[in-house]
Amino acid sequence: MKNGSRTRGTIAVTVLLAACVTLTACGGGDTSKTAAEKSSDTSGTSAKPVKDPIVATYDGGLYVLDGETLKVAEDIPLKGFNRVNPAGDDRHVMVSTATGFQVMDAVGRRLTGVEFKGSKPGHVVHHAGRTVLFSDGTGEVTVFDPAALGDTRPKTTTYDSAAPHHGVAIRLANGELVTTLGTEEKRVGITVLGKDREEIARSEECPGVHGEATARDEAVVIGCEDGVLVYKGGTITKVKSPTAYGRIGNQAGSDESPIVLGDYKKDRDAELERPEQVSLIDTGSGEMRLVDIGTSYTFRSLARGPHGEALVLGIDGRIHVIDPETGRITKRISVLGSWQEPLDWQQPRPALFVRDHTAYVSDPSSRKLLAIDIESGERLASTPLPKAPNELSGVKGH
Repeated sequence: MKNGSRTRGTIAVTVLLAACVTLTACGGGDTSKTAAEKSSDTSGTSAKPVKDPIVATYDGGLYVLDGETLKVAEDIPLKGFNRVNPAGDDRHVMVSTATGFQVMDAVGRRLTGVEFKGSKPGHVVHHAGRTVLFSDGTGEVTVFDPAALGDTRPKTTTYDSAAPHHGVAIRLANGELVTTLGTEEKRVGITVLGKDREEIARSEECPGVHGEATARDEAVVIGCEDGVLVYKGGTITKVKSPTAYGRIGNQAGSDESPIVLGDYKKDRDAELERPEQVSLIDTGSGEMRLVDIGTSYTFRSLARGPHGEALVLGIDGRIHVIDPETGRITKRISVLGSWQEPLDWQQPRPALFVRDHTAYVSDPSSRKLLAIDIESGERLASTPLPKAPNELSGVKGH
């Protein structure tokens, strides 16, 4: 996938997963101690727990860093191109590898050995107390409670898409599942499934469907090449782009705001478009606003602040803070020197990860990681790294 979600490697789904009937519970239990208790038990390791860990990938491994000091607590070798996402709790991170989704105990600074095997592991989405994995190579959707993560595999439910494709899925608080429709050649839209996985809504008016975000009141936004689809309260609505081709493939939402931040690309034929506009999609009014930020950015540049602020890390080295209600840029925070996006999406480029009031920014060119207070713009910490960081993630704050 162009723009940051093209997946890696292929391997067959394990016998255990293949044997799981769609949407039936599968996975391990623990009669003597819950999985969460086992994960928090550090008796099996001498490693000192890491406070509010941040995880950065590099070519061939992972750094686990203290969230306050940014001191490297652990360097974990792991071959290949790896990706990281929050698992949905205050301890674990999901690591996407060539063979599937591995579970990292970031507080315990180790890989647990638990893996959700799957061909071409893609999006990881956490919402309403459930984490959802999408395996592009099979189209399988796996849902689990992140509170059950530990040294044993948690119970899961699964759903098999009609065909493998680069997709994404999200489980809502009422048990509904919003998941993409498509094939390896063509992605067309979304379907919404009820608790018993009966279809309750569908739209195929979303060419090139990609990415998701949720806004206030659990409005779900899914990106298209000509706008977005918004699912809310049982209804799917199309919000069209103001240009004939207006691709929104990466989004960032906030429970504090009804407005979702998205990227915006207008050149269908570009080998690598370097956009200077972002989109703001109002899930209440169904309107879209474009904001010119005066600099380019990448798929790792979008985030939301603690009050719903829209944040964009530009190639000018600044975090552009946007009021989503007005589209006005309220502040620009200088963080890095200027940089340029590489043509290969897997090559390192600065990444933005936000937790609470702190923005974490990676700087591959100088091999550094920085922590910035979003409201004051103050640099809270900075640390050098042995190798250039690439992706950036962490656990939910305690």
